[in-house]
Amino acid sequence: MAEQRQKHVPVMLKEVLENLKPQKGEIYVDATFGHGGYTKAVLDSAVCKVIALDRDPKVRVRANEFKNTYGERFEFRAGKFGDFSDLVPEKINGAVFDIGVSSMQLDEAERGFSFSKEAPLDMRMSCEGLSAKDIVNSYGERELADLIYEYGEERKSRQIAKAIVEYRRKKRIETTTELAKIIYEVVHHRAGEIDPATRTFQALRIAVNDELGELERGLQGAAERLLSGGRLVVVDFHSLEDRIVKNFMKENGGKKVRISKYAPELSPQDGLFSEVSKIIVPTVEECKVNPRARSAKLRSAVRR
Repeated sequence: MAEQRQKHVPVMLKEVLENLKPQKGEIYVDATFGHGGYTKAVLDSAVCKVIALDRDPKVRVRANEFKNTYGERFEFRAGKFGDFSDLVPEKINGAVFDIGVSSMQLDEAERGFSFSKEAPLDMRMSCEGLSAKDIVNSYGERELADLIYEYGEERKSRQIAKAIVEYRRKKRIETTTELAKIIYEVVHHRAGEIDPATRTFQALRIAVNDELGELERGLQGAAERLLSGGRLVVVDFHSLEDRIVKNFMKENGGKKVRISKYAPELSPQDGLFSEVSKIIVPTVEECKVNPRARSAKLRSAVRR
């Protein structure tokens, strides 16, 4: 068990705490509980309370361990962070999001998130609803191509979609490795480049879990629940997510107006946020220790 937990290293933990600034007696939300890395760090850094959210039913065992350790300072609420407003009706002092698939889900081959491990083609974070297998076996060629291009930013989306449709005329696509082999016939692996299956698997995962829609709703819900001076911290891992986070914070950062012709500084007005941070990326040292951190970006904002 201890060996397994060492794999689940929370990304940019130091930077998350520096931007969230946990304080005694305050309430924070970990909107993507997973294995609980951020939750543990927040609870250990101040005598505060953390409300943890997660749609994955398999994290309940870990949540129960936290409850036994931290008692009333920890509360788990099952659900999608897109339903933040419903799950968290009370006002809070801060919220942190770690967007995308968790390391725990990637490490569990049977979940079907990884193309490097043979498993049923599933990818459902909540273990219910439409699966990746359903999509690749039922969507039309054009629909598949559009999905792979939009969510995976894959330039050969049309060729991959065509190969999928041709393959399934013979038999249904059942496993992760079966789909990966189809993709490899279209996009050949070159040294130094990402695995050719990465973008298509990303696209399917995003579609299955409505990740971008959940992110937009979750950010809005969290911002509405923040008290004055409350902090929103978001760690994301690819351009589609980061664009949403960047635009949300920019649009809600308020307009810059000069409060006096004698004042050299511009003052933000009318936005939800009084402060929006510049983008923060992981250190070279962290990327060496934890390769999953390489594409991470952190953005934060402070409620007006």
